[in-house]
Amino acid sequence: MIEFNRRTNTLEQNQYKYSLQDVTEPNLYREIYNYDDLPKCTFNHRKVPMASPDEIWITDTTFRDGQQSRAPYTAAQILRLYDYIHQLGGPKGKIRQCEFFLYSERDKEAVAKCMERGYEFPEVTGWIRANKNDFLLARNMGLKECGILVSCSDYHIFKKLNMTRRQALDHYMAIIRQALDVGIKPRCHFEDITRADFYGCVVPFALELKELMDESGIPIKIRACDTLGYGVSYPGVALPRSVPGIIYGLRHHAGFPSELIEWHGHNDFYNAVTNSATAWLYGASSVNCSLLGIGERTGNTPLEAMVIEYGQLRGTLDGMDTTVITEIAAYYEKELGYDIPPRTPFVGKSFNVTQAGIHADGLLKDEEIYNIFNTVKLLKRPAGVTINQTSGLAGIAHWINAYFGFEGVKKIDKRDARVAKIKDWVDSQYNGGRTTSLSENELLEAIRKIVPDFFDLVI
Repeated sequence: MIEFNRRTNTLEQNQYKYSLQDVTEPNLYREIYNYDDLPKCTFNHRKVPMASPDEIWITDTTFRDGQQSRAPYTAAQILRLYDYIHQLGGPKGKIRQCEFFLYSERDKEAVAKCMERGYEFPEVTGWIRANKNDFLLARNMGLKECGILVSCSDYHIFKKLNMTRRQALDHYMAIIRQALDVGIKPRCHFEDITRADFYGCVVPFALELKELMDESGIPIKIRACDTLGYGVSYPGVALPRSVPGIIYGLRHHAGFPSELIEWHGHNDFYNAVTNSATAWLYGASSVNCSLLGIGERTGNTPLEAMVIEYGQLRGTLDGMDTTVITEIAAYYEKELGYDIPPRTPFVGKSFNVTQAGIHADGLLKDEEIYNIFNTVKLLKRPAGVTINQTSGLAGIAHWINAYFGFEGVKKIDKRDARVAKIKDWVDSQYNGGRTTSLSENELLEAIRKIVPDFFDLVI
């Protein structure tokens, strides 16, 4: 049949209705996923149109997936982080939801405390086992939406569940109906979607969900879970790994609106951020993330990264307060004892710190030459330098200006004789065989002995 698409304002053929292929043997895509070799990235050169939604947003899984790879947070820690996420998301609620476990007393206490805050955003949602008693638990706690695991690859259906596709879908649909019966909006986690038979299983399942949604009048959300990080964003890449193809197919062939499609990516192949941004560009309104990317194995998509990505794609932060990112990083290190790798973008201690003397010279002349953006304004993190054998006069001068806050007439030039004295001391350290960078305390002690008048300039 031919239908008029009001988004593209064109007539489109829509003559295919995908039915479940209830195969007797699992399709494991062995040519792509040979377990004894690296996965293959295949192309069919079919390209789907970008169709970024009118509105995009972020959801958070710090308190669910983010707790599967570290010691559990206390209820007080969860509440503090929830407050940070609320502040980071801004008045427009660009961080739309947080999901929680509901089973332990700690989980229940944390959910209750977060809900007492009364924030519109992020909405508190749950993650539950797929049975009616758990749905009732979620409802009685005042939750409106809960995630349900509906594994969709044959790896899970045949190997883990020991079912056929038809048996698995019937099982899932019965559970989802139970959720609707008790008034819970289901969020269906299509686990392992990047190894699933997309047209033989994923789309037919989504079509059944769409029919149930239309019948009940209750929205049903699909979370496309790239469980092992196999998703690829390249143009013309083939399914099942194609992120554009998955999002396009859920919209175009299954009829799901963008606001009910969410991408959940893992970082096993370093593609989490790119794949999440691609999901936005091709029609998913929502991407699911965790603070600092902490999650199962290599982790989830870092929430702070998608805040920055949002600003780049939309040309505005829409009220998100990026300075909170630095407060979150400090909380993790000081209060939670979590070691952030120093070169981690936006949150690591060295993300905007240079060790190269020639770069330090550029920073001294104009910070914009070597700093990615105004990190003072956006993250409360001034650009810095690490002092070592390659820092030179420029690096030392920049370090002094940054540490003491010297600006304008107080700003120290690299040609200042006092800087040369400090450089002589630095050189003596490395001439003596030192190989590591100088610490802040070491530099301050040297400055006190060599040029103590710098301290007199501080107001």
